[in-house]
Amino acid sequence: MSTPQSKPPVVVTGGAGAIGTVLVHALADAGHAVRVIDNLSSGKRERLRDLEQLGRLTFHSQDLGRDDDLRPTFRGAGEVWHLAANPNISLGTQNPRIDLENGTLAMAHVLEAARQTDVRRVLFASSSVVYGMPTVFPTPESYGPLLPESQYGASKLASEALISAYCHSYGMRGWIFRFANIVGPGMTHGVIPDFLQKIRRDPNRLEVLGDGRQAKSYLWVTDCVAGMRRAEEASQEVVNVFNLGTEQQVPVRDIAQRVVAAFGGRARIEYTGGRQGWPGDIPLQLLSVSKILSLGWRPQYDSSTAVDMAIAAGRAELGI
Repeated sequence: MSTPQSKPPVVVTGGAGAIGTVLVHALADAGHAVRVIDNLSSGKRERLRDLEQLGRLTFHSQDLGRDDDLRPTFRGAGEVWHLAANPNISLGTQNPRIDLENGTLAMAHVLEAARQTDVRRVLFASSSVVYGMPTVFPTPESYGPLLPESQYGASKLASEALISAYCHSYGMRGWIFRFANIVGPGMTHGVIPDFLQKIRRDPNRLEVLGDGRQAKSYLWVTDCVAGMRRAEEASQEVVNVFNLGTEQQVPVRDIAQRVVAAFGGRARIEYTGGRQGWPGDIPLQLLSVSKILSLGWRPQYDSSTAVDMAIAAGRAELGI
């Protein structure tokens, strides 16, 4: 196994989050010393204590949206993985500044710090919501025009544009990953944590936003990290764009029924109605993953299995 000193350090923003924690451990196992930047608004530092105690990780509490000086953290690093973001799409709709500061401005500050410290490789966690309401399924990376319907989606699309501009202007290289719904331990937002919290509060009733016909792809977190790392290894364009998801959809109605069954089956399911669960919700999502599949990556778990695993993990975390 490589020693932590055998490869250049890596910066990971949002490294204490649910996806970031898995990525940080994978990078450390591959021989990198990792510098994590996280303001702990939704992440948990205790997920990284093992690596801190081994001296393979340094933790930096910095606010990316406020233009803190990132250069000391970036200096000497080989690449930066930018995962930090507002994880709650509907919250950004209520307060547009959240995604402006934690999304677009944070990306600009990360890229500028990378330019100033000669970090040439930037890898970014984008989202399928940049496609808006697509009319082609499965939706390929070449689909356009991209017309997001939420502030969160707009900030992700703006961040993609900034990456492209910096890469072409300053000799950098970028990887952009458009995620389907990523699920796994430690997730704080999304349909599964929402359902688990609701039915825990009221075991007799489960409210479902929308008509329940929304259907999306769900990808287990370790499969997501493996896909990102495979794309980085195998693609070397100036800007590399990849969808990451599975080839199956799971309807929200189905997820609601599974959560109810996991709690004994007595809760009645009530739908609020309407095609969208909330303003900015994309009711149908299925990404084309043929591009990443062509590189030899394949998810270990399909969408249905990932949903079941996420329900089980969420129940365990709630002590149920």
